Amino acid sequence: MELREKIEKYVPYNEQEEKDKNTILKYMDTFEDTLTRNNEFGHFTASAWVVNKERTKVLMIYHNIYKSWAWTGGHADGESDLLSVAVREVKEETGVENVKVLDDDIFSLEIVCVNGHIKRGKYVSSHVHLNVTYLLEVDENETLRIKEDENSGVKWVPIGEVEVASNERWVKEKVYRKLNEKLRKRIKEGL
Repeated sequence: MELREKIEKYVPYNEQEEKDKNTILKYMDTFEDTLTRNNEFGHFTASAWVVNKERTKVLMIYHNIYKSWAWTGGHADGESDLLSVAVREVKEETGVENVKVLDDDIFSLEIVCVNGHIKRGKYVSSHVHLNVTYLLEVDENETLRIKEDENSGVKWVPIGEVEVASNERWVKEKVYRKLNEKLRKRIKEGL
């Protein structure tokens, strides 16, 4: 199934997702090259909400640019299979080797604003990430390691402490809170 079709079929969880879904689809119709950073206004990224087997913790990184504990994820860089991007980014950013996909379907959609910053010695203008999130699992006993050019920490954070660990106000209030709500709902449904 193509990325656009997956997004079209995605059922929004709340008003934020409904609005962002519609905006993402309009963006895809309006702009070219939404899968690469050549589109400097906005482009696709894939993130992962990585939980342990007991579903009590989330695997997070300390993001060097945002100076905050954050979910794993990265740029599509031309790849339309965003689930593969999310899995690759988890492995690259945390050092884990075994990642279990809990659901092939999109777990969450959001448009994330990115302030201008320095990356690899060059200024990157403010832009948006058209983000697709997937639900993944990693064994809590796997060895973790940082990816020095992107993060300076990797750790398991108890689900109830995720919002406290992050200092990105909008992300923790609108995204992480939502992801935890959705996770709790899925657990009740037998995930």
